[in-house]
Amino acid sequence: MATEYELKFKASEEVLSAIDGAFPGGIMIEMETAYYDTPTGALSKRRYTLRRRLENGVSICTLKTPAGDARGEWEVECEEITAAIPKLIAMGAPADLETLAKEGLVHICGAKFTRLAKTVILPKCTVEIALDKGILLGGGKVEPLCEAEVEMKDGAKAACDGFAKELAERFGLVAEEKSKFARALALYRGE
Repeated sequence: MATEYELKFKASEEVLSAIDGAFPGGIMIEMETAYYDTPTGALSKRRYTLRRRLENGVSICTLKTPAGDARGEWEVECEEITAAIPKLIAMGAPADLETLAKEGLVHICGAKFTRLAKTVILPKCTVEIALDKGILLGGGKVEPLCEAEVEMKDGAKAACDGFAKELAERFGLVAEEKSKFARALALYRGE
């Protein structure tokens, strides 16, 4: 199992542009995400996030689960979400995913955005700064998306936290407590 540790921040387009200018290079990725749940919300109740994301046209299916201050994360390249489930389980994802998915899966919400990903190598860790701009979709509603993420790729969590804190102070960033999925799910539910 891979673990995901990231810190999200609300941002404006101007702030994303300033961060882009401060850190050279990067890779542009067009992303379109579909989030799935069962008709009874069994995955959400377990705090599982099941998604299929097109990343520059490549289909990546992912399951994320709670794991303390990080998240368990399994990814597989697969064109269809139900076909990905046995592959994710074979990689170590919770086996109950297969049982839950037998109820059926429905596309409940999503996101479309452009990500500019920049790798930053620090003395005690490597992080990726992701500058995301686009929209969240759910329940027939659309909400703008503009955020910066700092994701630890390897190294010491304390070093990642320190870098994220310095970035937030330098660019006036405010923490975003909810994931893209949580915000799109709130749109779907009308919250």
